[in-house]
Amino acid sequence: MNIANIITLLRYPLLIIVVYLLYQDNPTWLWIAFVLNIILLMMDTIDGVVARRYNMTTMLGSALDIATDRAVEIVLWIVYTDLGLISVVIPIIVVIRGMLTDSIRSVAMQHGYTAHKMMQTEWGRFIVASSAMRTTYSVTKIAAFLLLNMGLALQAGGSGSAETVLTIGGVLAWLAAIICVIRGLPVIVEAPRFFAGLEDNGV
Repeated sequence: MNIANIITLLRYPLLIIVVYLLYQDNPTWLWIAFVLNIILLMMDTIDGVVARRYNMTTMLGSALDIATDRAVEIVLWIVYTDLGLISVVIPIIVVIRGMLTDSIRSVAMQHGYTAHKMMQTEWGRFIVASSAMRTTYSVTKIAAFLLLNMGLALQAGGSGSAETVLTIGGVLAWLAAIICVIRGLPVIVEAPRFFAGLEDNGV
């Protein structure tokens, strides 16, 4: 249990605090939630930087990072759905996609293949593993989370711009869901060929 892993685990209590504050119909608390939300989402980058910088990359750390990212993402989508800001279809899409791809990847990991190395085609590697696609998804998702939080705070404060901010956040939420599906499709499409290759090699 190193510093990078501790940073990852600290995201859970912070997530609980953010969720609690998001349900407070008070602009001050909602703006505090906004700031903490930024920290919560940035910690995903921080733990990775610390792990690489100080050579703390481990299999445990990788597993914790993936699980924590999923937990934060799913919880926030569910909370925003419960608050009536986005459609319930979005968390359903994210959960189903996550269950399918993570199940496939967990089997690949048992045979020594990372999520990215198991991809068999160039287009699959680009959609799943390229920095361009990963960054696009991450930025879209983070922007949606923060704008929805901001919209709530503005709404609680009686600001006329709240509706516009919430609308933009909602559009970005749908865009994030679409990108989520697109990035998951190559994993599902290439899985039969990947597993057939393992069986042919007697793995």
